[in-house]
Amino acid sequence: MTTVSAAEREIERLLSLHPKGFDLSLDRIRRLLDRLGNPERRMPPVIHIAGTNGKGSATAFARAALEASGRIVHVHTSPHLVRWHERYRIGEDGGGKLVEDAVLADAVARVAKANGGEPITVFEILTAVTFVLFSEDPADAAIIEVGLGGRYDATNVIEKPAVSLIMPISLDHEAYLGDRVELIAAEKAGIIKRGCPVVVGQQPFDAAREVLADTAERLACPLSIYGEDFLAFEENGRMVYQDHDCLFDLPLPRLAGRHQIANAAAALAAVKAAGFPVSLRTAEAAMERVSWPGRMQRLAPGPLAELAPKGAEIWIDGGHNPGAGEAIAEALAAEEDRSPRPLFLIAGMINTKDQRGYFRAFEGMARHVYTVPVDSSDAGVPNAELAARAMEAGLSAEPVHSVANALMLLRDTLDRGRDGTEPPPRILICGSLYLIGSVLAENNTPPV
Repeated sequence: MTTVSAAEREIERLLSLHPKGFDLSLDRIRRLLDRLGNPERRMPPVIHIAGTNGKGSATAFARAALEASGRIVHVHTSPHLVRWHERYRIGEDGGGKLVEDAVLADAVARVAKANGGEPITVFEILTAVTFVLFSEDPADAAIIEVGLGGRYDATNVIEKPAVSLIMPISLDHEAYLGDRVELIAAEKAGIIKRGCPVVVGQQPFDAAREVLADTAERLACPLSIYGEDFLAFEENGRMVYQDHDCLFDLPLPRLAGRHQIANAAAALAAVKAAGFPVSLRTAEAAMERVSWPGRMQRLAPGPLAELAPKGAEIWIDGGHNPGAGEAIAEALAAEEDRSPRPLFLIAGMINTKDQRGYFRAFEGMARHVYTVPVDSSDAGVPNAELAARAMEAGLSAEPVHSVANALMLLRDTLDRGRDGTEPPPRILICGSLYLIGSVLAENNTPPV
């Protein structure tokens, strides 16, 4: 039987009292933070990160670079994969660690008491918890990832960020943010504050980049744009990073996928813009040490992984929109070039995502797709419906009951048909962070 921690009990109690999801406004959290003595004003310098894709990777690279230079760094990310504690990494000498359960439970209880039962969302309470935790432990920097959008995200009460970093923008959360990239970019640009440095990561759409640049110029912000003020590329199996001050020859990022080169470059530029020097040695160490659970991650040995065909290579990735699908497909194509294997997908998604657009990135690559329910979300797409979306995108697909069911079915199918000439499969479990969280939990390999 799974033991529920004190912090989890506190958060579950709040979930029973307050509405789920987002309610885009800053009035409630400002009221709450005022009652708490405005902890958001007592944090270390903040690297504030928004974007449709790449926020988590940029967070991981920025943390790796700062810690490699001996800095103490707090990190806030969302959502979590397995446990709520993953949202809060408390910095300390030699690298941070996830918040201790008693500390988190106490912070949640204090924030809830200060709210006094007034209308609020749980995400807003948990964001206030971030500011309380990060204001009470000394650190050199805090990296804070936006939850949704930017302008009205609960994290956007930060008045003077050391830098605002905006990663690639594409269509996602259209019901909240708009159905054109320039509208979404305008929402993300809401984290830009007058006179504070801004770094714009690689943008797939010119319209988004123009909105971000115009906003930074209007607010008199020092601005660095990928492809103009800094860039990075692969050369001879290495990563070359260049900006106005330096030219670094670095190892390729430890995170899989060519898109991680641009993500790493944006993070390095943001760390520098925030006022932290980055040496060649620091940048090298960051590329080699960086870690980001649930994004192009090899699934470690565990009870679930043991159900796969012998010798199978299993990847997990929680990216869930067409832009993420394209990046994942490109990363898998690079793996195919290095080591050819038949590719199979095990996918689960929620109904706010462009499922057909996501699957389209894998046309001509994936041999077959097994679609599964997403148990952790009441917005999960039924597996039969998701299989239909995959087939509409040109893929062979069938619904199955679970990831375990898919792995065993794949093992039995391949064992019957294998003639010894084809290598073991490459399996991607994908489509939802909810799904990836349940996979890590079932495999007994949660993030640490």
